[in-house]
Amino acid sequence: MTQKAKVFLVDDHPLVREWLANLINQQSDLQVCGEAESAPRALQLIDTAHPEVAIVDISMEGGSGIELIKNIKAAHPNVMVIVLSMHDETLYAERALRAGARAYIMKREATKRVLEAIRCVLDGKLYLSDKMTMVLAEKFVEGRVCATASVMETLSDRELEVFQLLGRGYSTRQIAAELRVGFKTVQSFRARIKEKLNIANAAELLREAVRWHDNQHGA
Repeated sequence: MTQKAKVFLVDDHPLVREWLANLINQQSDLQVCGEAESAPRALQLIDTAHPEVAIVDISMEGGSGIELIKNIKAAHPNVMVIVLSMHDETLYAERALRAGARAYIMKREATKRVLEAIRCVLDGKLYLSDKMTMVLAEKFVEGRVCATASVMETLSDRELEVFQLLGRGYSTRQIAAELRVGFKTVQSFRARIKEKLNIANAAELLREAVRWHDNQHGA
């Protein structure tokens, strides 16, 4: 009997992990070998689970999905990472690929896309939506940038993470604790965000962060 490929799940929503586990374990060629609700726990368990594939969300408690991808690839370069996220692919897919992911799927996509992505990355290929493939092709071949994401694309991964946490109502001190960096480091990130987004002051920065966060989450 052919050995099943092992898949590890990282998502802070138990129902999402349960849905993925049920879906994957029904397949004759795949099995879930472990799951985690946070980035630190994921890194700890992947060390012993030895998966071929890790399915990771972008936003979770205790760390960034982008940073988790980088850490997984540094510690386990043979693990193929798939991002499954509610966040807009035009903003996050390229960041995920740069971090080391091999696929990006929106959570609203059909169930079959998840299985297609797993088998695709196991076969050594990248897996993106047709729309995202076209966006990246235009960007790299013709130098175009998606108009809807161009301003936010000027932010680094860390700056975007800080902006996102501001939108969720975190204070500077809370962001520092969440990201495990110094208070002054977060202040520097905030200053660079204001400069890049042409924002005048802290109050306007907070308003823009909350507005962006609400738009991302359909509020």
